[in-house]
Amino acid sequence: MYPEGYQGFESLSLRLRVLIVDDEKNIRLSLKKYLALENIDSVGVEHAEAAIACLEKEAFDAVALDLKLPGMSGQELLEWMRQRGIAAPVLMMSAHGDIPDAVRALKSGARDYLVKPFDPAELIIKLQALVKNKRLEDVVEAEKRTSPIKTGVTGQSKIMREISVRIDKLAAANVTVLITGESGTGKEVAAREIHERGNNGAEPFIAINIGGINENLMESELFGHEKGAFTGAVARKTGLFELAGRGTIFLDEIGEMPMPLQVKLLRVIQERAIRRLGGMNDIQVNARIISATNRSLESMLQEGRFREDLFYRLNVFRLELPPLRERGEDIPLLADFLLKKAAFRMGRETPPLSPEALDKLLAYSFPGNIRELENILERALIYGEDRIIKAEDIELHEKPAPLNKRDRFKKEAAASVGYSLEDIEKKVIWESLARNNGNRTKVAEELGVTRKTVLNKIKLYGLEEG
Repeated sequence: MYPEGYQGFESLSLRLRVLIVDDEKNIRLSLKKYLALENIDSVGVEHAEAAIACLEKEAFDAVALDLKLPGMSGQELLEWMRQRGIAAPVLMMSAHGDIPDAVRALKSGARDYLVKPFDPAELIIKLQALVKNKRLEDVVEAEKRTSPIKTGVTGQSKIMREISVRIDKLAAANVTVLITGESGTGKEVAAREIHERGNNGAEPFIAINIGGINENLMESELFGHEKGAFTGAVARKTGLFELAGRGTIFLDEIGEMPMPLQVKLLRVIQERAIRRLGGMNDIQVNARIISATNRSLESMLQEGRFREDLFYRLNVFRLELPPLRERGEDIPLLADFLLKKAAFRMGRETPPLSPEALDKLLAYSFPGNIRELENILERALIYGEDRIIKAEDIELHEKPAPLNKRDRFKKEAAASVGYSLEDIEKKVIWESLARNNGNRTKVAEELGVTRKTVLNKIKLYGLEEG
């Protein structure tokens, strides 16, 4: 039924939306019906002015544009799209006698053209190629401007199996996610897993470390800018939100975002649109937003350092990653995985861990979590001289292991002579809040009391900011 080379839009992983611009009603209607058979949404308009109204309101995956239109021509509309930075690939449609004009349109930015009359199946093939190529370009550009992590969520412990199940559910739901956990627990890895397991996994994944971007450049990096928007803006720049397309934008260290930019991010989430610095028009964005933090955003809310409305927009679904010390049974699997990864990068065979080296790792508390384990194993590979990694090759930066509940209270009691019971209680709760990043439920579990008791004590002792 279809010409050779047709693969179908199913391989593109998501429902497409195409704008058809043609002054012939029969062509618009027939193309719309044909595209609908392929499960492709489309909007048909009869002139360039109507197309502009559509392009200003929403994003399209591609535009099928007739070269000859009443009033503003297809060539002029193409130029308008170029000036506005609308990146949807354009397929020009022209009559046989207008081929030279179609070639000029290609030089002006159109991606391909068809000569009327044409087989609708040929239109499908060309649109398919345009959209795939555009996505590939976006992915390549995303890889250049971010630092993708290719490893997956690894672990066989009960808690990691549960997290993997949650990731599957979050990926399928395509919802906004907030990932929390200590530094080094793999928040970016989890975000990438959510992205890749979802329907839009073939789209760009853009990871941004908010704490690593200069505050003065952050808005331009996220939303882009127009030529001349500020000193040094010699050309238009596409922002990362726009580059993400229908993929995922991962905002790591979201707690570091300055208040003025929090307001603009809130607008992006609410209106699904951005505006480049120096720009006059909104640009529709469709990317899923995943954010992450190792800080207590709840505490930052109380301190007035994070917007409450933005918090609730980001915290639609929450994924909390455990520290490595709470999933010790995963250490052998993780160590094997990370050793193979490091050895491959160094062009070496993967040496096994000796039982003594593994025991040394299992006895360590890993304050730096998985990131620290990876660094330890890389050092062992570099400094180890034998074909097996021995205990002496494992260099640890020892810190006192966390005390269990009984030993901690013994220590508190020994240091509490001369203090009132209220002072001791206040100190214990304060330090527990600090250890658990303000998580009241965890504090209650740690201290062996109800959450309501913890809340009452926090209010009694004025520890709301803890």
